[in-house]
Amino acid sequence: MNFKRIISATTLSLCTASLLISCNYKETTTTVSTTQIASIDSIAANYYEEYLSFYPLEATSQGDSRFNNQLPISISKEFIDKEIAFLSRFQEQLKNVDYESLSNDKKVIYDVLKYKLENEKAQFEYNPQLIPFTQFVGLPLDFPLLGSGEGSQPFKTVKDYENWLERMSKFPLWMDAAIANFREGMDKNVVLPKVLVGKMITQMTASELVSADFSKNIFSGPTKKFPADFDAATKADLTAKYKEAVTINIIPAYKKMGNFLSSEYLEKARTTDGYNSLPSGQKIYSYHVQSWTTTDLDAEEILHLGKQEVERIRAEMSEVQKSLGFNGTLEEFLTHIKSDKGAMPYQTSEQILKGFNDILLKISPKLQTMFSVTPKTPFEIRQTEKFREATASAQYVQGTPDAKRPGIFYMPIPDPSTFNITSGMESLFLHEAIPGHHYQVSLQQENESLPKFMRFGWFGAYGEGWALYCESLGAEFGLYTDPYQKMGALSDEMLRAVRLVIDPALHTGKMNREEAIQYFLNNVAYDKASATAEVERYMAMPGQAVSYKIGALKIKDLRTKYQKQLGSKFNIASFHDEILSQGCLPLGVLERKMAQWAESQK
Repeated sequence: MNFKRIISATTLSLCTASLLISCNYKETTTTVSTTQIASIDSIAANYYEEYLSFYPLEATSQGDSRFNNQLPISISKEFIDKEIAFLSRFQEQLKNVDYESLSNDKKVIYDVLKYKLENEKAQFEYNPQLIPFTQFVGLPLDFPLLGSGEGSQPFKTVKDYENWLERMSKFPLWMDAAIANFREGMDKNVVLPKVLVGKMITQMTASELVSADFSKNIFSGPTKKFPADFDAATKADLTAKYKEAVTINIIPAYKKMGNFLSSEYLEKARTTDGYNSLPSGQKIYSYHVQSWTTTDLDAEEILHLGKQEVERIRAEMSEVQKSLGFNGTLEEFLTHIKSDKGAMPYQTSEQILKGFNDILLKISPKLQTMFSVTPKTPFEIRQTEKFREATASAQYVQGTPDAKRPGIFYMPIPDPSTFNITSGMESLFLHEAIPGHHYQVSLQQENESLPKFMRFGWFGAYGEGWALYCESLGAEFGLYTDPYQKMGALSDEMLRAVRLVIDPALHTGKMNREEAIQYFLNNVAYDKASATAEVERYMAMPGQAVSYKIGALKIKDLRTKYQKQLGSKFNIASFHDEILSQGCLPLGVLERKMAQWAESQK
């Protein structure tokens, strides 16, 4: 997924393009017959097999253990050249496919693979490796989660423990490559804003990463949770090896990066906020926007659309304000509801969890009429574990494709008495849980008729767009009848709408960081620290934040179009089933797919 490849190491929503270090890399050459080359199924299968050998951290995240000892370096010139050659090779293979002879479903597979290859290759025109990570995303941020034993890296066997030792040994090489790339960026005036670099310095010098006390270092995690069948000698041996690896490889690498950022990079970092200030910055931003949204929309179109959406939602918020009898400006109302006791009805965690379960019970009858195809994967609602809930956000963690592990909606509840439903309780459930991410991700993973690159693929405009579209179904589900819950839904929608204004305004020079923070606070009931973090996220990942709303609006537009076109023949369950039937798609591919579906309904 383009620039995300360079700067991210593990997550589904930021699909990694991890590369093996050159001393261990063996280029994979897939030999196929002419018949296979002409088959979209074999091309897709061969592409994904080679893809995983290039990006082993992603294989690990999907439970494929073949590459668990390999640490990718996606930022070396040598490896980027090999990646480009890999993408080009499969582009050539696609040219041998007779597109017109394919079924509609196979055409979708072709279209998605063609889009991915073109989009991933296009990124390299802009040298994304010159900013190898940011305060928001990148391998140095993902590596501690893997090494803590709480991430996707398995620690069930001695071999698992040895695999992670190998990965840790290669981490300093990645960090050295990152420093070299940052320096090249300094020479070419392609650098991050100072305010973001300050956050990165704090991250790189965090005590849990550089503590010499092994027991307090996050990378000691696997040695505190050995499997029950490990004997004492094995535990002692592995503990000694992990302590040595952390001391020799991990701590010095983070300290070296922190020192580089503070002593060299910070001085050269820019005082501007948007990509418009970088060489070719406008072209780079356009690429980001089109890549994240999977559309041809430009910054001005998105900015105009955002302003319209913000004004529409403000008008709806004002109606809720009136219903609650609050006199004052909308901005004053947004401040008021953050401390309004009527918006904080709970006293215990159990009550909040019951509230979420009650939402599921309430929408269940309607789910049966709005979806005829539902996941086999079980679903659970859980409170986020105490050790991480103070800093965690609500999240959905997908189950396994075989449905043996459930999809889980995690909700952090550090203080039940301050849980404010105007932050979006009902809308949050529809987005993160059912029918949002649980239906979309589970059905995609369970669909064995899809090639693996699609079963485990992700396009943010579709994936997050679907989840945001699901929030708009609240009224149809019988939700949002309480004014505080309605305000929560509007607040969630406003969060995505202001992004359409702030992101393009920041990166085209129409708005600076301080103006963006104030605009955010004028429209969303966040405190200043949270608003600042949001804006700095947009500064670090241009274009990503606009994908949510763009995707949701496309799905809503398709629904409106076909309801009008098909009339009594329009069936909402059939529409939803078709939207979800082949997983995450670029929006243009989705549009063509739904046009074919509409024809079949006549």
